Parts: sequence; C-alpha cells; structure tokens
Amino acid sequence: MNPSRFALPRRILPLALAAAMSCAALASAPAHAQGMPAQQQSQVPGYYRMMLGQFEITALYDGYIDIDPKLLRNTSAREVQTLLARMFVESTPGVQTAVNGFLIHTGKNLVLIDTGAGACFGPTMGKIVDNIRAAGYDPMQVDTVLLTHLHGDHACGLTLDGKPVFPTATVYASQIDADYWLSQDIADKAPAEAQPYFKMARDAVAPYQAGGRFRTFKAGDELVPGIDAVAAYGHTPGHTGYLLRSAKNGKAQSLLVWGDIVHSHAVQFRRPDVAIEFDVDSRAAVRTRKRLFNDAARNKLWVAGMHLPFPGIGHVRADGNGYTWVPVEFGPIRTDR
Repeated sequence: MNPSRFALPRRILPLALAAAMSCAALASAPAHAQGMPAQQQSQVPGYYRMMLGQFEITALYDGYIDIDPKLLRNTSAREVQTLLARMFVESTPGVQTAVNGFLIHTGKNLVLIDTGAGACFGPTMGKIVDNIRAAGYDPMQVDTVLLTHLHGDHACGLTLDGKPVFPTATVYASQIDADYWLSQDIADKAPAEAQPYFKMARDAVAPYQAGGRFRTFKAGDELVPGIDAVAAYGHTPGHTGYLLRSAKNGKAQSLLVWGDIVHSHAVQFRRPDVAIEFDVDSRAAVRTRKRLFNDAARNKLWVAGMHLPFPGIGHVRADGNGYTWVPVEFGPIRTDR
C-alpha cells in the first residue's frame, strides 16, 4: 500500500494544523473565556427523611420568617446579640427563622403535623404542599392533620382560596386552643392588633368544620396508633406536642414534635427563661420549655421543632446552666435499625 495516497496535500496541511491548534487552545481556555453559566441561586426541595422504628418521618420546609430580636423577652438586647453572635446568627433584617412541618407515615396513616403558613404571611413561606409533592406524596393522601396550635404560620396552610388543601383529611386541634382561637367573643375582646390572628384560625378550619372533618382532643389522647397528644401549654392556651412511638426488631424509639417550644435556637437553649412576645402566657411557656428540655436531655429523646433550623430534628444536651441543640446528621435512610 502506498502511504502517500492517504497523505494530506501540502497546501492543506498548514490549515489543518492551525485548526487543530485552535481547538486545543479552546478546550484548555478558562471557563470564563468560553462564557460562564448563569448562577442557579435556587435550593434543593425542602424535605428530609429519617426512620423512627417503623415510622417514616419526613421533615417539610414551609419557608422562613425574619424575626426581630426585640421580640425576645426576659433578657437584654446586649445579651441577645452576644448569644446570636456566638452562633454566627445574623440579626439584620431579622433573625432568619424556619417554619417546618412533619409528615409521618405510620404504615396505617399518613399524618401531617402542622401545615405551614399558606398564603397568610407572604412569599417567603407557604411551600409545604410543594415539598410534600417533592417528597413523593400527594396532599390527597394525607388522612390526618394534627395542629400543635392555631397560629397562622401553623394552620393557614389548611386552606387555599377558602377550599381545603387536604380534602380527605380529618383535622385535629386541642380543645383548649380551639375554645380560645375560634371564639368570636374572645376575639372581640382582644386588642385590635391581635384580632386578625383569630380570623386566620377561624378561616383555616372553616371548610373542615363544614365538611365534618374537624375534631378536638385533650392532652394524653392517642390520636392515631403510636401518636399521643402532650400538653405543652403557654405559647398558646392549648399548645400541644405529639409523642411518636414506634418499635422495630424489639427496639422502641420515640420522638417528640414539640411545636413552638423554641423560636430562637441561638438564645433559648442557652437561656430557657427567655420568652417571646407571641406567647399568650409567657410564664407558662418558660415552665414548659424548661420541663421539656430537661426531659429530652435526660431521656436522650429525639425532638422536632417548627422553628428550629431545618430539618428541625435532633437532640437536646444539658450544658452547664443551659442546653445545647444537637441537630440530626444528613445521611441515607437506615431501615436496618
């Protein structure tokens, strides 16, 4: 075979070499020379999953609200800023505070604990339904909704444009909280600035009441198998936590979804006696917080909170005269323990 038959003509060779060198130079050029891609500036879907015995727990991120540190009580502005700085928490334009809910698949029930803010508080919240879908479920599959209390950032997600978001679910609230927040007489006597919060509560549950899907309970009731109501009064008159209990391979596990026991993790774990302006009874709220901190630390109990940094699940450790929040680690779903 004659190799010359396959050689490039002399006049084409310089052009071919130049083209090859140009391609090589382009391939090795910095990314900015080729045109940088646009920044995405979006976060992953807001859900986190873990197993508790045979229960599947899915934390759901509804969004966030910036809380003014001045709303914290029984402390000084200087101490608040010191505690925030200690945890590298910024306070301008406010302290970014998560709003969480929790979806519990017990094997027999699909239970949502709190529904987020819906459309009541602006665009930084109201993401729970999107994150339920991102987590692989549909709002139509939720058969039980448990409310820790009837504040708007926990109950407004029940409805959209006056219609139920969870049309096949039965909604449960504490009898004490319902007697307070759903009372027109109490609302009429409340300060003018507080009256919109009573209306939010009434509007949120109205379609469920009309459809015969609203129920009340008292502390200690088992609402679905493995989930008991726990009195956590103070933040609201009937503020309630939910104790989840499930066993696997002979090993029992528990998790307390404690609602609004903590609004500022940087401040209130170190100083449990610090209250917040939203507390209906701040003295009772402080007593409840101290009791639950002590119980959680002593019993090494899993806890979950609606305003703890997402996913809001972890443990409480006693630390001197205060406590430390120990968040859950991200990892695979473990079904082998």
